[in-house]
Amino acid sequence: MKKTAEHFQRIGLVGNAEKPAAAASVRAAAQLLRRSGREVFCDAITGAFAKIKGRVLPDTATLARAVDLLIIFGGDGTMLHVARQIAGSHTPMLGVNIGGLGFLTAVPSEQLATALKLLGQGKFRFESRALIAATGNANGTPIQATALNDIVISRGAASRLIALDVSVEGEPITRYRCDGLIISSPTGSTAYSLAAGGAIVLPTAEVFVLTPICPHALSNRSIILPLSATLRVKAIKTEPATFLNADGQIAGELINGDEITIRRSRSTVRLVHLGNGSFLEALRRKLHWRGTYL
Repeated sequence: MKKTAEHFQRIGLVGNAEKPAAAASVRAAAQLLRRSGREVFCDAITGAFAKIKGRVLPDTATLARAVDLLIIFGGDGTMLHVARQIAGSHTPMLGVNIGGLGFLTAVPSEQLATALKLLGQGKFRFESRALIAATGNANGTPIQATALNDIVISRGAASRLIALDVSVEGEPITRYRCDGLIISSPTGSTAYSLAAGGAIVLPTAEVFVLTPICPHALSNRSIILPLSATLRVKAIKTEPATFLNADGQIAGELINGDEITIRRSRSTVRLVHLGNGSFLEALRRKLHWRGTYL
């Protein structure tokens, strides 16, 4: 582990420009890293709003190819954004939480100095996270979307149910009449899927979580499916509007008859976890679970 820590000599910093507190954290990290003898890089947006000195590269994809580690300053949304941009890169990411709940951002901003010390001491581990991919056509336009958290097919602003036929490996599951459908990766089980009543699964589990949003039939429940499976969702009733979103970003508008295929992506992302913390410990802390242990 020590040898791996020594390989972190070129560090890329990426901050969320919409979070004012991120600028100070980025500058603090840059200062601490330089004191430890490491070279600091950043993308153009971060360099502009945080006003740090260092090698500035045009975007996060280019940055990821140039550094040994990316440190992301923001919330889970920032991590998702960067994960999509660097999908397939082997460059690991360490998330620093600037406010919010933060399941992907492992380090609270006030513990930045301690986190960088642990990193230098080699007290960390890597964790590979699966991405999921959606392909198909939306109103005649080809769609290719990748997500770390979830693919969501949902209605627009009007309060009308949509209808979606769903199958797995060619076998029909059901026709959902609902406000929408969440196809979650293991990582995304603590995001929108959880809010919609889906199960929490370990982020390293090899499963999809399929969760309908406000289904008309009360018997429609969240389903756990193998991550190796191929899912197909066909839009049957889409008026007045039905949208496909990848990690909250609109990828296209579906019309009747459009079919989307969802499967595990060939790409993954690597996260860095510091110390001895675990996902279950994070659940207890972030969701404020209480009680005795047997």
